[in-house]
Amino acid sequence: QVQLVESGGGLVQPGGSLRLSCAASGSIVSIADMGWYRQAPGKQRERVAVITRGTSTNYADSVKGRFTISRDNAKNTVYLQMNSLKPEDTAVYYCYAAVFPQGGGRFRDYWGQGTQVTVSS
Repeated sequence: QVQLVESGGGLVQPGGSLRLSCAASGSIVSIADMGWYRQAPGKQRERVAVITRGTSTNYADSVKGRFTISRDNAKNTVYLQMNSLKPEDTAVYYCYAAVFPQGGGRFRDYWGQGTQVTVSS
């Protein structure tokens, strides 16, 4: 009953910017960590950025200084602002959320379906 819906992907030229959004909905009590992963063809899925409920953040070295993760707890939404995009940023980007569900119990990770980001001239 929890789903994550991503938006904001697309085609952009090198040096350009995109802003990804991911909204969680359903039987949610609260959300702990939220974040973004990406997977390029022939590569393992890698963590891009993570943000805790208290807004502590962690970034992959490859995106530090270019990407910014943020969240709006009232909207159960996480964002990824991507600036100075490079061709190597091309990948499918997946959001995730560690959700405490209605009915109690430990958190469970949920994943979005992915949104394509292509950086090319």
